[in-house]
Amino acid sequence: MQNTGIIYTSEERTPTVLPELAELLPPLSDEQLSLLEADLLKNGCYTPIIVNEDLQVVDGHNRFRICEQHDLPFQMAVFAFDDLLEAKQWALGTQKSRRNLTVNELCKIAMKLRPEVEEKAHNQQGTRSDLSTTLSKGSAISTRKELANVVGVGEVTMGKAMKIEDEAPQPVKDAVDNGELSIHQGYTPPRELQELPEDERNEAAAEAVEREKVRKEMAKKNARTDGETKIANAFSTALDKAQALDVTEQNVKIWVTHANLYGELLDDAIEDAAELSVMFANLTKLLKDIRDMDWRESDET
Repeated sequence: MQNTGIIYTSEERTPTVLPELAELLPPLSDEQLSLLEADLLKNGCYTPIIVNEDLQVVDGHNRFRICEQHDLPFQMAVFAFDDLLEAKQWALGTQKSRRNLTVNELCKIAMKLRPEVEEKAHNQQGTRSDLSTTLSKGSAISTRKELANVVGVGEVTMGKAMKIEDEAPQPVKDAVDNGELSIHQGYTPPRELQELPEDERNEAAAEAVEREKVRKEMAKKNARTDGETKIANAFSTALDKAQALDVTEQNVKIWVTHANLYGELLDDAIEDAAELSVMFANLTKLLKDIRDMDWRESDET
């Protein structure tokens, strides 16, 4: 990849969009698109759109689309790439640091690059027939390593993603693509289902996926319940300890003396007590509100 230093304006040239470049990354959310659109309308397109020497957009598809929609001027910086694969790898390397992509999403992107990376690895390995098995293994390892490096995941994880694509029943592939199963979870069912006849694998895999989804949902529910239990216990403990205090002048003097609360420490204690009084006043109000609304007899929690 090389920056040619050539800059075109949208008045001089019109770039084209290649679907396999435009669809390389997951689409932005509606909120992200709205924020980008608002920024472009307010500040203009201050970052050049990157194109290759054929004026195909490599980076900046969303900005290009919004600029066209609102007739906003923009600049194009021309970069030279050895081939389309290098352009895709560069675009991915540039964008993945700006996006909060999951491991599943990164591996899904890698699978789009896999045919070209495999072809490249095969060509680099050579074509000697007497070494076909060795070359094939070497090509697979090279592909896995390059894909892992491009998207920034571990080689083991990438190997599992490739195994899922090659051997997993369709329900498992779909669940991994949708993020319902992790790469590791998607990798496990194929090994368990390998001994089943081909015509039974899809149905069994679909059932396994549903069981895993239920298990994950129950785990979330249990975690939520544990969190609620901690909150309830914290309130009960705080009230029990507060009620145990006998707040008299003599007892407060004993506390101040034994805790050495003098100077700034005493000022801090006064501030803490004031904050606690506000908190307990708010707690009293909320408890009264809850009692008055009789919320536990309602259908809503």
